[in-house]
Amino acid sequence: MRVSILQLDIAWQSPAENISRAEALLELHAQADLYVLPEMWTTGFAVRPQGVAEEENQSEGLLWMRRIARERGCAVSGSLAIRDADGCYRNRHYFVTPDSVSFYDKHHLFTHAHENEYYTAGASPVIAEWQGMRFLLQTCYDLRFPVFSRYGRAGEYDAIIYVANWPSARMLAWNTLIRARAIENQCYVVAVNRIGNDPAAEYSGGSVVLDPLGRELSVADAVIDADRLKTMREKFRVLPDRD
Repeated sequence: MRVSILQLDIAWQSPAENISRAEALLELHAQADLYVLPEMWTTGFAVRPQGVAEEENQSEGLLWMRRIARERGCAVSGSLAIRDADGCYRNRHYFVTPDSVSFYDKHHLFTHAHENEYYTAGASPVIAEWQGMRFLLQTCYDLRFPVFSRYGRAGEYDAIIYVANWPSARMLAWNTLIRARAIENQCYVVAVNRIGNDPAAEYSGGSVVLDPLGRELSVADAVIDADRLKTMREKFRVLPDRD
């Protein structure tokens, strides 16, 4: 499976502009099976969602993801600020294919920026499947909590997708932890961060696809292989010994 990273410079709270930017990036990475965008890719990390988050059934970003998936026969992943049917705000990580829409609501809300005061946390992880590969969906701050991605689920997925707005000031943590998640779970990691600036921080990307040994495959386009993963897990059997 060919994976393409769409490392976006997100225009602050401008969905139409960000859709245009995503479309332009997409044209530079043609023929991928999976495209991955950052966290809250249509708005930037909007901690206060009032007037910013979209109703799910009217979301321009989600409509675009569904259109691209249908037209290109691919999957598209990324998170959006959404107002749910129950009136709650969600940082919702979508995984869209031509025939389905899966989503995971961010569980570890970023209390340092008061995200927890405005958004409702998701209850559990979500695994989405596409072309024989199983993807665990995770969002930004989740990266700091290894038990959430591992316990009881390690081995049940082939890759973890992390979408993020991770500031430049904490890039050492980003670079260290994404590799740790790949190594400890013996899985691929697709980690997609934004670039540019918003009113709160500067972002320097660091997006990458890692193999199950934590080695960099690509910072743009990579091939991930379920058969190769199975061989690596069988050759060096770590996961059966997990807690």
